[in-house]
Amino acid sequence: MYRIAVDVGGTFTDVVLQNESTGSIIGTKTPSTPSDQSIGLMKGIQKICEENDIELSQIQSIMHGTTVATNAVLEGKGAKVGLITTEGFEQILHVARSWTPAPISAWMGFIKPDPLADLIYTRGAKERIDAKGEVLTELDEDQVRSEIQALYEEGIESLTVSLLNSYANPTHEQRIREMAEEIDPNILVSISYDILPEFREYERTLTTVMNSYVRPPMQRYLTNIQNKLEDLKLNSRLSIVRSDGGLMSIPAAASLPVHTMLSGPSGGVTAAAMIGSQTGNRNVISFDMGGTSTDVSLTYDGTPRVSRETKVGVFPVKSPSLEVESIGAGGGSIAHVPPTGALRVGPQSAGSEPGPASYGSGGEDPTVTDANVVLGYLPPSLVGGEMKLDVEAAEKAVQKVAEKLDTDIYHAAQGIYDIVNENMYGATRVVSVERGYDPREFSLLALGGAGPLHANALGKLTGSFPVILPPTPGVLSALGFLQSDIRNEYSRTYIHKLSHLDRENLIAALNDLYLDCHSWLEQEKVEEDQRLIRFEVDVRYFRQGHEIPIKVTKEELDHAGVSILAERFSSIHEQIYGFKMDVEVELVNIRAIAIGKVESPSIPMVEEGEVDASGAIIDHWERPF
Repeated sequence: MYRIAVDVGGTFTDVVLQNESTGSIIGTKTPSTPSDQSIGLMKGIQKICEENDIELSQIQSIMHGTTVATNAVLEGKGAKVGLITTEGFEQILHVARSWTPAPISAWMGFIKPDPLADLIYTRGAKERIDAKGEVLTELDEDQVRSEIQALYEEGIESLTVSLLNSYANPTHEQRIREMAEEIDPNILVSISYDILPEFREYERTLTTVMNSYVRPPMQRYLTNIQNKLEDLKLNSRLSIVRSDGGLMSIPAAASLPVHTMLSGPSGGVTAAAMIGSQTGNRNVISFDMGGTSTDVSLTYDGTPRVSRETKVGVFPVKSPSLEVESIGAGGGSIAHVPPTGALRVGPQSAGSEPGPASYGSGGEDPTVTDANVVLGYLPPSLVGGEMKLDVEAAEKAVQKVAEKLDTDIYHAAQGIYDIVNENMYGATRVVSVERGYDPREFSLLALGGAGPLHANALGKLTGSFPVILPPTPGVLSALGFLQSDIRNEYSRTYIHKLSHLDRENLIAALNDLYLDCHSWLEQEKVEEDQRLIRFEVDVRYFRQGHEIPIKVTKEELDHAGVSILAERFSSIHEQIYGFKMDVEVELVNIRAIAIGKVESPSIPMVEEGEVDASGAIIDHWERPF
């Protein structure tokens, strides 16, 4: 039997096939279809099966990384969302946070983005619960029912319910959901307690609204895929990749699509951690350079970093994701010379339609791929000879830059190459230096179709060693999906100063989350010996505005008490920020992470080759240096 992983990128759809008996890996690519990602996905599955004489009935499972939810937000093509919040807090999405995406001078010109739930579709519910979960004002059901009916009549496609302090007591949110479903059973309702049962009203509301915003397009996409699979009589189990690198079922992805916002990039991070461990390099900086963007991540001691908050466009989303720094630097990134006369590369991309000029598909703008063709870094054909490169078209495109810079095409191409490398170098510093890590103590792993072309140059900039170029780097993100486990997590806000925190009460609270994880693993039918439950707590200095997640076990709390949390927090705080303080430490959130291990055959290692590398030559061509 076989397993397939599919990663839909901006330019190509990557497909990996794994033989469960031998562990052997085969990869292929097919052009992405931005108008309907499912077309490229199905073409990729059919292509790899036909190329290897495999019947579709032999495919046991499919793991899929998708950008449908992300694209819906970035392109503004999500649903019309209605929002019910506590009366008096209707403008919470407009008030937001005192934040600008640039230095303080940006206050002069920064315009807050339009919220994903328009104010005209926002209603206030007459109710009130305090921060301890006690009901101060009972829910006015007649008033809320009237507001829901009005929103339905105005044509909303999905409904968000996010009430003040509902993380401490969700009864009012749950009752509003019941009323909404009584009025219209087909409406999609998301309540904040199900999405993010933690304090901070803005982030909780925004994350829940985003879930509602992308839920209809995600459901349509998943239904479309399932229909296409049924047409092919393909009965494989389909799983969607989460932003944190785990797998989720189709029903879970349909109801909680906000957890798939960084679905695609997570595969590359998982693959980098796996390859790093197999090669004895457990500290790895990886960069996944595709056609549209580059995703940079860091793995320390074999474990990728997980972020609790990320940005999708300009919106901060509190959803667990593998920490990735994405920049608009890919093979299709367009080079241009603005009026200032300084060469720029990206973030605009030629994508797959029309693509770089060298693809011969009508593209005329100079791209990073065209620069690599001019420099001779790319052979005259790609994808095993399936795609012939148009060298003359690449030279003609780069000539546009050369004329504006008053130089020849080779110096212009080298400039494009150098600048995109500097852009990626900046991203590597974000995930390493700005997190308290020295990149010189890490190896550098190149992923993506364009990654190896820039690996050594980037390695020189970062000082990382060794530079690892794995086989088939262009499909490694999809390969990472094959190594993913099913995953879910449960959290709650639990604010206590450590000096006043009773160990037994904390362990009891963690046990409640443990039971939630256990029930979910039972529901997913995970075997006992394949279950793993981990604990984290978010800790900060008293009155600090942000917190740091700390891993802990119940056994450690039993043995060392809550003081172990303060010790670990101070150590990590000093590593990241360069200092620690002798002040009160406060616990903020507690979390349990449920993991169902998925048995993955080991990846066969490539046998060591001969000193004579002549057998690796694929073609001959000449270019000046």
